[in-house]
Amino acid sequence: MIFKDPVILILIPLVAALIFYFQKYLRGPSLRFSSIQLLSGLSENWKVILSRKFYILRMIIIGLFLIALAGPRLVLQETKHTTEGIDIVLAIDCSGSMAAEDFKINGQRQNRLLVVKNVVADFILKRNDDRIGMVAFAGRAYNVCPLTTDHDWLISNLDRIELNMLEDGTAIGSAISSSLSRLKNSKAKSRIIILLTDGMNNAGTVTPLAAAQAARALGVKIYTIGAGTKGFAPFPVQGMFGQRVYQNVQIDVDEETLNKIAETTGGRFFRATDTESLKNIYQEIDKLEKTKIEETGYKEYRELFADVLALALILLAAEAISLNTFLVRIP
Repeated sequence: MIFKDPVILILIPLVAALIFYFQKYLRGPSLRFSSIQLLSGLSENWKVILSRKFYILRMIIIGLFLIALAGPRLVLQETKHTTEGIDIVLAIDCSGSMAAEDFKINGQRQNRLLVVKNVVADFILKRNDDRIGMVAFAGRAYNVCPLTTDHDWLISNLDRIELNMLEDGTAIGSAISSSLSRLKNSKAKSRIIILLTDGMNNAGTVTPLAAAQAARALGVKIYTIGAGTKGFAPFPVQGMFGQRVYQNVQIDVDEETLNKIAETTGGRFFRATDTESLKNIYQEIDKLEKTKIEETGYKEYRELFADVLALALILLAAEAISLNTFLVRIP
C-alpha cells in the first residue's frame, strides 16, 4: 500500500495522544459519593471494562479517517520501460552529386537524396526515446533542426532538405563542426553523429580530420556512410531538345577520410552502394547504439479511500449505537 499524501499520517500518533490524555486525566466522575466501600466487593462485568476502554475505539476511528485522507492505494500493475539516453545528429549531404540516380525505390530509379531521406525517416521513427537533430551540408553546413524528441516535426524538417538548397560543394569538416555545436551542451549518456556523403571534402574552412579530433575530445562518436555506386553512376542532365537524359558520371567517395573520421572517434565507416545496403547500414547503427536505462513506473492503482472511509463510518455507527444501548451511562 502507498499513500498520495503520506504526511497526513504524522497526525495519527498526535491525535491518539490527545485522546488518551483527555480520557485519562481530564474526565472525572459525573457524581461524587462520600464512600464506595459498599461496592468494593463487587466485580466489574464486561460492560464496565469495555466502557472504560472505549476511547481506544475512538482512536481507531479517527486514525482511519486520517488514513483515508492520506489517499491509500494499492499498486495493481507495475510497469518497466527503457529509455535509450542517446542524442543523435544526422548530417546529410545535399550537394549536386546527390542527384545521381543509382538507387531505386520499388524498382523505380530515384536520386540519392530522395532515397536517403526515406531511409533516414524510417530510422528516426524507430528511435522513440532519443533526441535527434539534423544538419544538411553542401558547400557549407546548415542547421536544419535542433535536438528534439518531436520526431514528427523532425521528419517534416527532413522533407525540406532539397538538392541545390545550398551552394554546391562538399564541406564535410563544416558538417561535423555544426553537428558538434548541436551536441556540445548535451548531457546524454551517449552522443553520436551519423554523417552521410557521396563525395570528397572540397569546401569549408575546417578539415574533416580536425573536426574529428574535436569530436573525440568532446566524447562524440561519428558513424560515416559513403553513399553511391562504385564507378560510374547515371546522372540526369537536360538534352539538346530539353528532354531528360542520363550521363554516366564518376563520383568518387573519399573512403579513406571517412574511415579515419570514424576510427578517430570510435565509430565505424560504412559503404552503401544501393538502397538495400543503405537500409541495412542504418539498421545496424540502430542496433549498435542502444544504451538502455530501465525505469520503473506504476500504471494502474486501486484507490482505497472509499474502503477505509466506509470502515471508519461503520465503527463510528457502532460506537454511537453501543453508547446509546447496552453501554449507556447514567450520570
